[in-house]
Amino acid sequence: MRQVWITRKGPPEVLVVRETPEPRPGPGAVRVRVQAAGVNFADLMMRLGLYPDAPRLPAVPGYEVAGTIDAVGDGVPAERLGEEVVALSDFGGYSELVCVPALLALPRPAGSSPAEAATLPVNYLTAYEMLVVLTGVGPGQTVLIHGAAGGVGLAALQICRLRGARVLGSASSAKHDFLREQGVEFLVDSRQPRFARAVREATGGRGADVVLEPRHGGWIRESYRALGPTGRLVLFGFSSAATGKEASRWGVLKTLARVPWLELNPLRLMNDNKAVAGVNVGRLRTRPDLLRSWLEILLGWLAEGRIRPHVDRVFSFAEAPAAHHYLHDRRNVGKVLLVPGDGEGVNR
Repeated sequence: MRQVWITRKGPPEVLVVRETPEPRPGPGAVRVRVQAAGVNFADLMMRLGLYPDAPRLPAVPGYEVAGTIDAVGDGVPAERLGEEVVALSDFGGYSELVCVPALLALPRPAGSSPAEAATLPVNYLTAYEMLVVLTGVGPGQTVLIHGAAGGVGLAALQICRLRGARVLGSASSAKHDFLREQGVEFLVDSRQPRFARAVREATGGRGADVVLEPRHGGWIRESYRALGPTGRLVLFGFSSAATGKEASRWGVLKTLARVPWLELNPLRLMNDNKAVAGVNVGRLRTRPDLLRSWLEILLGWLAEGRIRPHVDRVFSFAEAPAAHHYLHDRRNVGKVLLVPGDGEGVNR
């Protein structure tokens, strides 16, 4: 079978397609013949050597796939053979075949495409945990979504609409028209370092109830300032450490140095009546029951048409370097996918 490997730390060109033996599912696992695999910013961080949970290189990235079960391990009913599923993979998703726990391979809703399904596990689970589980966003509340045009950003926007919340956002100016069409009421340029005052003005002086921040570093301070009383800041990324397309220890150190470690202390949080939380869905693999229960809800929403993933580009395995360049350059509006072949049928 073919897989996309990160051969070493470096630019996107270190991604290469290799032929490897077909895996066999162990007890309680299934093997998925992949039709589409999600590409996430964490994959870029892994390639740069900045993702602490990643296996040692060379390794195969990828945390989410859609496809068909073609083999089952001991303890898994044979009736699951041929089932069309969406699955969470513990790395290894950039593959023609990948073995995953049967518990984390869920039936794909009838009428949904492999492309739509492959978009759910990382982006929508992250948004769901932030908005439903941790902050309980509801009607009348205001949410500021940074990176609103990205995969997590658009997922968060759709969940906010379901929950009756008002959405503000940041993104590059070229993406603002698209986001306004999606219902974002107020936008700032994502490169603008000072935005808290504009957010307070847009909320009648109250400030945002929730801010979703993927950039870390000094952005945390300004996002905290954009909150009103009882506001919740949720951190879900470290993208500002990836200052280029090759590994940079200096970029990481500079980002860490700008984090307001002392400023956001327990006493400050109490006095301000604010909260700071963090999300890393990958670290919840020790709680597959949680991940499955949330994903079941999201798949139900997909089946009902209440959410609709937005797929931006589909690249072949051979084009994996181009897919990473595309994300590095922040050109995507929505999800980027990899497919083993030419992508025929992935959107149906």
